Amino acid sequence: MAKDKIPVTSATRLLKQARIDFTPHLYTYEERGGTNVSARELGVDEHHVIKTLIMEDEQHQPLIVLMHGDLEVSTKELARIIGVKNISPCSPDTALKHTGYQVGGTSPLGTRKEMPVYMEATIAALPFIYLNGGKRGFLIRVTPQVVIDLLKPLMVKVGIKTR
Repeated sequence: MAKDKIPVTSATRLLKQARIDFTPHLYTYEERGGTNVSARELGVDEHHVIKTLIMEDEQHQPLIVLMHGDLEVSTKELARIIGVKNISPCSPDTALKHTGYQVGGTSPLGTRKEMPVYMEATIAALPFIYLNGGKRGFLIRVTPQVVIDLLKPLMVKVGIKTR
């Protein structure tokens, strides 16, 4: 892929500033396709495609959850772990306000607002992951350690299989 075709986003700027190598992957975005589509388009295991979910507690305090593409988040368990009454997904407009990214193109890197990050613990064991690069149809391949070093997430076990 030619360098000039790589989207320049807050996420890619952060990685370049930190001198972190990443592999860009562009694909045809499908509305509401999720990680199933991106994994299919890239020919990779959906378990390695990591969702960036912007959620909030009952006080409307935002947080980021990083989850395997083939799992869902037990919001009840996450709320219990972090000591709040409940956790729910933010509306697309609220997520955009907190991150600067459109839903479907949300990266955990380079967000507009600093938020606590919770990462499914099993992600750390993967040799590499695919994260959204900050634009719909754009994933970046990095090691989980990159995310751990940059975002200092709290490791949690809140993933549940739903399909």
